[in-house]
Amino acid sequence: MKDLIEELRTLLNGGGAHVSLKEATSGIPFEMLGEAPHGLPYSIWQLVEHIRIAQWDMVEFSRDPNHKSPEWPREYWPVENAPADEAKWKNTLKQIEDDLKSFLTLIEQEDLYQPIPHGSGQNILREALQIADHNAYHTAEIVVVRRLLGIWKS
Repeated sequence: MKDLIEELRTLLNGGGAHVSLKEATSGIPFEMLGEAPHGLPYSIWQLVEHIRIAQWDMVEFSRDPNHKSPEWPREYWPVENAPADEAKWKNTLKQIEDDLKSFLTLIEQEDLYQPIPHGSGQNILREALQIADHNAYHTAEIVVVRRLLGIWKS
């Protein structure tokens, strides 16, 4: 089990074949967070805020039987193209990091295979894989947007 938890830890932190979210969001000029190049339906801000909301929902669902998920899809995506200010941007990144840390603690404390009592068949392993998959998918989109904006390193 220890090996599986370590692999999940690596995967959730963006290790392996993927760029981490931290790397994908590092060094973005604040004024470019709201840009949606080439007619894309989202900006970097909207992608990052969506990651925050969805990950928060999965973490809270995993540990709180009284958690109420946001309304899909309306409450999972921000309406505004850009954060109101730099503090909002920094707080969003911090919440993503803090929620992930909480979930990493959870996977060490809970039986990964035990169904979540208030769920409909989900378990912590499934939620871990879903968080990793979801975050990797949208992190790749952030990299693509950065490339289209000419602000990616390679």
